[in-house]
Amino acid sequence: MKAYVFPGQGAQFVGMGKELYETSDKAKELFEKANDILGFRITDLMFEGTEEDLRQTKVTQPAVFLVSVIPALIDPSVKPDMVAGHSLGEFSALVVSGALSFEDGLKLVSKRAEAMQKACEVRPSTMAAVIGLDDEKVEEVCNHIKEEIVVAANYNCPGQIVISGSEEGIAIACEKMTEAGAKRALKLKVGGAFHSPLMNPAKEELAQAINNTDFKAPNCPIYQNIDALPHTEPDTIKNNLIAQLTGAVRWTQIVKNMINDGTTSFVEVGPGTVLQGLIKKIDRSAEALSF
Repeated sequence: MKAYVFPGQGAQFVGMGKELYETSDKAKELFEKANDILGFRITDLMFEGTEEDLRQTKVTQPAVFLVSVIPALIDPSVKPDMVAGHSLGEFSALVVSGALSFEDGLKLVSKRAEAMQKACEVRPSTMAAVIGLDDEKVEEVCNHIKEEIVVAANYNCPGQIVISGSEEGIAIACEKMTEAGAKRALKLKVGGAFHSPLMNPAKEELAQAINNTDFKAPNCPIYQNIDALPHTEPDTIKNNLIAQLTGAVRWTQIVKNMINDGTTSFVEVGPGTVLQGLIKKIDRSAEALSF
């Protein structure tokens, strides 16, 4: 069985998608449709812009989404047995599995990016990668910081967890993680505390958009971030997608559950190879490929 997996924010690079745009008429048509939907030429920023251009959340998220879904949509051989996406990548997975149309998926990703950007401006917040501690110890340290918001946000692979919270909270947490035995606790260059309660304003805004969008039953199960379990029921998928914005990305658990449910190979669709690296760290015997 083959699982298709889709990366999240952070996988972007200048020039991504350009070759696809120039060599495929179908791809070019979808990229141009995206320019019209977004109201600006995102392709110019993707192909010829600067790293700073691509780092803007309102650009990054739609850009990664486009380079993740367009290759899969134009290739009739893409027939996954199961799908999953890391954070933003969950929207890509929903489009490729047929639960969302390309147009609706892009509109929701754009709305999500705008809402998250606004939430980031409400209170200074950030994220940090903690290397070399087990999940329980990271959770314990976070739970003991009572005066600030700090939570485990991304369970990327064993020994690599990203925490999220207020600027002050993350500074305290990094110090305490190192004291607890972490090899490293490094602040990330991100604009806010994604997958934490500080995203509540964005969650409310996104919930309205999701509830007003038509979701269909996907062609195969989608393993969702919030609980790492497979889902096919549209209302459940919607609720989990809304909860994802303030809940943790349980990537380690998703990969393990997919393997337990019969996945024999993982195919990463989108920019970069981040997910392949994480999958091999979760299970060395897993086959992980690029599309």
